[in-house]
Amino acid sequence: MTQTCTTCPYCGVGCGVLAGPDGEIVGDPNHPSNFGKLCSKGSALGETIGLDGRLLRPRIQGVDATWNQALDLVADKFRAAIKEHGPDSVAFYASGQLLTEDYYVANKLMKGYIGAANIDTNSRLCMASSVAGHKRAFGTDTVPGIYADWEQADLVVLVGTNLAWCHPVLYQRLLAEKTRRPQMRVVVIDPRRTATCDIADLHIPVQSDGDVALFNRLLAHLVDVGCVDTEYVAAHVDGFAASLSAARRSSLDATGVDSDQITEFFRLFARTENVVTVYSQGVNQSVCGTDKVNAILNCHLITGRIGRPGMGPFSVTGQPNAMGGREVGGLANMLACHLDIENPDHRAAVQDTWQSPTICSEPGLKAIDLFQACSGGKIKALWVMSTNPAVSVPDANRVADAIASVPFVVVSDILERTDTGDLAHVLLPAAGWGEKSGTVTNSERMISRQRPFLSAPGEARPDWEIIADVARRMGFVGFDYQNEAQIFREHAALSGLAKRFGRDFDISGLAGLTDLDYDLLQPVRWPVPQPGAHGGRFFADGAFFHDNGRAKMVPVEQPAPVVRSELTLNTGRIRDQWHTMTRTGRSARLSAHLAEPFVEIHPEDAMAHGLRDADLAEVATEHGKALLRVLISSNARKGSIFVPMHWTAQTCHAGRVNPLVAPATDPVSGQPASKDGAVSVKRADMAWFGFAVSLKPLSPTTAYAAIAPSPLGWRAELADPTPPEDWSAVARIITGCTHSDAALLEDHSTGLIRVALHQAGRIEALFFAAKQPVAVARTHVAGLLGKDISTLAALAGRAGADQPDPGATVCACFDVGINTLRAEIANGAQTVPELCQRTGAGTNCGSCKPELATLIAAIPKPVAAE
Repeated sequence: MTQTCTTCPYCGVGCGVLAGPDGEIVGDPNHPSNFGKLCSKGSALGETIGLDGRLLRPRIQGVDATWNQALDLVADKFRAAIKEHGPDSVAFYASGQLLTEDYYVANKLMKGYIGAANIDTNSRLCMASSVAGHKRAFGTDTVPGIYADWEQADLVVLVGTNLAWCHPVLYQRLLAEKTRRPQMRVVVIDPRRTATCDIADLHIPVQSDGDVALFNRLLAHLVDVGCVDTEYVAAHVDGFAASLSAARRSSLDATGVDSDQITEFFRLFARTENVVTVYSQGVNQSVCGTDKVNAILNCHLITGRIGRPGMGPFSVTGQPNAMGGREVGGLANMLACHLDIENPDHRAAVQDTWQSPTICSEPGLKAIDLFQACSGGKIKALWVMSTNPAVSVPDANRVADAIASVPFVVVSDILERTDTGDLAHVLLPAAGWGEKSGTVTNSERMISRQRPFLSAPGEARPDWEIIADVARRMGFVGFDYQNEAQIFREHAALSGLAKRFGRDFDISGLAGLTDLDYDLLQPVRWPVPQPGAHGGRFFADGAFFHDNGRAKMVPVEQPAPVVRSELTLNTGRIRDQWHTMTRTGRSARLSAHLAEPFVEIHPEDAMAHGLRDADLAEVATEHGKALLRVLISSNARKGSIFVPMHWTAQTCHAGRVNPLVAPATDPVSGQPASKDGAVSVKRADMAWFGFAVSLKPLSPTTAYAAIAPSPLGWRAELADPTPPEDWSAVARIITGCTHSDAALLEDHSTGLIRVALHQAGRIEALFFAAKQPVAVARTHVAGLLGKDISTLAALAGRAGADQPDPGATVCACFDVGINTLRAEIANGAQTVPELCQRTGAGTNCGSCKPELATLIAAIPKPVAAE
């Protein structure tokens, strides 16, 4: 079978994938990012490429239309808005899921032809503070190191990143190296005890935004113990004295961490030359995110531990092409090729290369400001591309209202229903992963090809083609692209401006690629200033990109302490889901591990708020509220709760978290703060709780409903404050099996209701309800759909002795359940490797290994007397 070499569409690791025409997915053993490894999400890609729910043709006001009708309307509306209200009255909101070629064309149209900079992206939500910190320190948005540095380091510091769940393949590379070299040390700095702490020699549970104080005091400690690389600093670094003075003003009290832990961290960092500091959203998503980044960079600059093998700061990106978007200037405050909008020479050079009629003269609206401008009536036409801001942007309810208030909204997407798409006047069907062609850039600056192995369904088109077609209909010249290779060549040629202006991003060595060369392009790390070059590390030689060629240490002040009586809200990702689940939510396997939104809370906080495990809690802020399943865990930091951000109106309307998050932003980067909000928590009183499975799509109208696919149909967790009068009728409505026969069992002593909906002996749906969260074997129940089985056996809700129940899924890669694992532990599997060998769990991406270790530790070991 022919396999296509392509790149995973999820996080910024940039894993190579071999894809078969039948959807079979395996890791590419020759790709330098993953060497054949895939995480649970990547392994399940073949389960997400079906056509259910796909947008297959353009729609205008909910009615199918031709491409000509839709594109003419888009062009006319944007042209009319510009004519009447000026270029700043229109905006694009793009995405790190776009390919570089898509991003390039969108950026060119907005900044060089419309003449405004109102193109921002969901990368603003995750990477903007890193971009700003890099530019302040280095002069450009440069990631200095490469993945191999992690394996060459003697100390790896993981700050604000649950690497085991959010970047599992990199975590496994790190784990393999630590297994090979046990003397390697790993420090995790995170308020929560996450799965990543399984690899840690030291966990520092810093309180929210205590990172600035921690790294400021580390800087002072490094000076005090003589770790300054005086030659490097004198030759290449400015701002030392002012940064040290600011650092000494910080207090370790702001960290909320035991002094012995901090002392050990400082000792490890000071004595270890080869140290890599990896950071992600826990650093970036903060009102002081840029300062956090620079506090980290300061420590590497002062020691000269940057740009050499096994050392340096490293920002891991959350999206497959967040780096590519930055390269083409996809953010509202950037020009293409890491050039500056504020610099007239940069603007003139880009305009001259494009031969465009105009060029933006000032930064545009960043994401939060953009949607506030929508609300204020300033934006007359908005185009959202491949993202879902009505769910993902903080203060999401108001963002949705703001989008709905815009006179003309276009959404390009692969799905016919998203929270944002439901607000659009025009929907444009885009080609998805596996259907379109282009490039992406990962966290280590590696450019890789995404190649098609499927035909685009219906009338779907690549994003670049849609954008270019609109540009031509608006009367613009310069968008007559024939294919992706032509766009890439133009992008690469434009990057040659780096030589003139002393910038980092230069792939002009790829500007001469033929169409065939482009099709066969192997992964290559920039810079590529001439053909055959392959980029490496930056800054070991002290050549930075400020005008004077030096780096700048930035004095950062610790933020003022926040005194609050409420709990602190921390949001983030979970292991098997990604963003707003428009892709991962299609996989039953990925939905099995954590099937509903939850609030992770410390036992003491749970007791203080009257919460029990599996309760529903109402979590509220001044901006919104959510209903979430209670998960009591000592992994949570006392005084803080964690809530995942993935659920939408389609999957759990009451469980959306971003309506709770305030639209507060970092003043430098404009990145929203998603991990430090004041929140109240209380038990939600429900008259009944339920669980349902059905062969048909579920349509619950209950106050709480979390819907997920199951291997044979659909499943849902349910709750409502009002008891129904007719349980069979409720079951029929929720499951969609309105014409099925019903068998009802009601246990008056326990209050347990059981309904089986069947036809000709075949189970079509099962429904369970009780006054407390329903205790049934969910995996077993979901597996009964479509089977010829007695209703009495089905309504038992548990497997018989001759039908072992695997239990809740722990390993999503191989669908290994908790009961299977417990049985093997009881049969003598006493180590994680042994349990992996017996069950297969943990042998693919390995992100479930921390849970395997927890299960082994929880089961008492037999002693000699027994």
